[in-house]
Amino acid sequence: MRRLGLLILALATLALATLTTACVVVPQNRRKRLADPMMRFDADALEAHKKQKFYSTREGAAGGDGTPAGGGCGCQ
Repeated sequence: MRRLGLLILALATLALATLTTACVVVPQNRRKRLADPMMRFDADALEAHKKQKFYSTREGAAGGDGTPAGGGCGCQ
């Protein structure tokens, strides 16, 4: 009986800890740190950027891949 009480107490504590967490509003001056290029999933962020730039320049129509549209001349 005592084990059941401890189990219920542990589950209630875990549920309370889970339910009291919340999203955090990050101030604009701190967002740069969170958007660090080192946190990207690409193996080489510079190479991925060069490929994307080349693709959008040669394609002539930017914005189809979810990025904001710019000029087709490569001067985004």
